[in-house]
Amino acid sequence: MKVVVALDDSGGSHHALDWVLRSLFPAGDQPATEEARHELVLVHALEPLHHAMCPVGGLGSAVYGAPEIMQSVRAARKESARSLLDRARRVCHGRGVSAAAVLVEGESREALCRAAEDAGAGLLVVGSRGLGAVGRAFLGSVSDYCAHHASCPVMVVRPPPVDKDGQRTRSSPISCPSPCLQQGCLMAE
Repeated sequence: MKVVVALDDSGGSHHALDWVLRSLFPAGDQPATEEARHELVLVHALEPLHHAMCPVGGLGSAVYGAPEIMQSVRAARKESARSLLDRARRVCHGRGVSAAAVLVEGESREALCRAAEDAGAGLLVVGSRGLGAVGRAFLGSVSDYCAHHASCPVMVVRPPPVDKDGQRTRSSPISCPSPCLQQGCLMAE
């Protein structure tokens, strides 16, 4: 089965990758048949960059980003996305799992569903920010959109609960020894 994991630079997506590596690719557990072997695809959706405008001064005054600046920002964002995917591949490699990395462009929720379909995924895994109903209503939810629109099953990996001191607890149904739940994150360099 081909497993597609959606990545961004959030703790939720790092936790989702950690969950996939621990649950679907356990160390030393080789499937008996080639059909039972999972393939891992890491996907990052690069949101479109719209021309920037910065209001200044009085009514109707604005400064637009010069085309050269916009091109420079686009190049920096692509490099950052490639770096994220490279770090994730190193994490996978460190755990003995090979992974393909795919950078797609477009609005995250739609681009992830499209990437899963294009890859022929048997499972799309996304992290959750743990916003709750009100937060999802105001900010939207990539995981909710994917769960309703993806062409394959979707696994939403929730973050562990937060204790009274604001720290992630290990009493979650998903026990996670990942450093992303302590200081730093799973893919910190």
